[in-house]
Amino acid sequence: MSLFDLDALAAELPVAWRSQGLARIGAANLKLLRMDAQPLAEETHAYPEGLLVIDGHLNLQLGARLVAVQAGELYVVPRGVPHAVADGSDGTLLIIDL
Repeated sequence: MSLFDLDALAAELPVAWRSQGLARIGAANLKLLRMDAQPLAEETHAYPEGLLVIDGHLNLQLGARLVAVQAGELYVVPRGVPHAVADGSDGTLLIIDL
């Protein structure tokens, strides 16, 4: 078993938008990253991606739709769905790649 202090680990991340791998649980990879209000270009994955906001908020762009994901909320982007991070996203994000 392992205990992860996500707040402490996020505070130690040297660069925003560069994830740090935490663990692999079954087929899922857990990655932590710090957001810094800058947008990120659209991407698409061949697997579902869970986006859990630890603190702050994520402005997730799904085509013409903007979804606000708040601290304590999880959004799962289905496989093959293009998505981007809109301007203003800030805080700590746990990514679950399935």
